[in-house]
Amino acid sequence: EVQLQASGGGVVQAGGSLRLSCEVRGFTFHDYSIAWFRQAPGKAREGISCISDRDGSTFSANSVKGRFTIFRDTAKNTVYLQMNNLKLEDTGVYRCAVRELTCGRSVEPTMYDFWGQGTLVTVSS
Repeated sequence: EVQLQASGGGVVQAGGSLRLSCEVRGFTFHDYSIAWFRQAPGKAREGISCISDRDGSTFSANSVKGRFTIFRDTAKNTVYLQMNNLKLEDTGVYRCAVRELTCGRSVEPTMYDFWGQGTLVTVSS
């Protein structure tokens, strides 16, 4: 059984930083990609970043490019999202997900097969 556990959310002031973790259980990383999504109240789910397990290639949405960094620790089967210079619009529930393809040129929810339950990030002024 594939399971994903997201953690690391919390409350942070604008301009601050958080690091989210996604621990993946049930398989060893190889030809998979893992992505982070977020959803703010009243808004659609947004794909923000992806990392391919095979070669470590990444993709980031323009909304977070230059501020967020996705990386992995294969020994721990964990993917991280380092979030710096947080803005109010970064507030939302963040979820990680897995698909059996490498990262593409976008991160779309319908392309991902397994999902974690999410962790809440609240950015305050």
